[in-house]
Amino acid sequence: MFWVYILRCADGSYYTGHTDDLERRMAQYQAGECTGYTAKRLPVEFVWSQETVTREEALSAERQIKGWSRNKKEAMMRGDWEVVSRLAQSQSAHTSTGSVRTD
Repeated sequence: MFWVYILRCADGSYYTGHTDDLERRMAQYQAGECTGYTAKRLPVEFVWSQETVTREEALSAERQIKGWSRNKKEAMMRGDWEVVSRLAQSQSAHTSTGSVRTD
């Protein structure tokens, strides 16, 4: 099994990742063994995870969540799928599918 997870960093930001060993990964974060984004934002707090069958599913979910707004991530962590859906619709209304020259 694999997991996609979210950590809350000491500065209040969120970090999303994926792993095949959630317990070991959390221990690595707490021990300061992970480099990159979280290294300068310790301590981190585990706030959410979802199990997936394949690494590809976990990576796909990680990439999707990383593109979400803070509000949408927080709604998902609360399990408020109505708000997640509303925020997704709001985002798609603002997304351009191409450019049009108007001059």
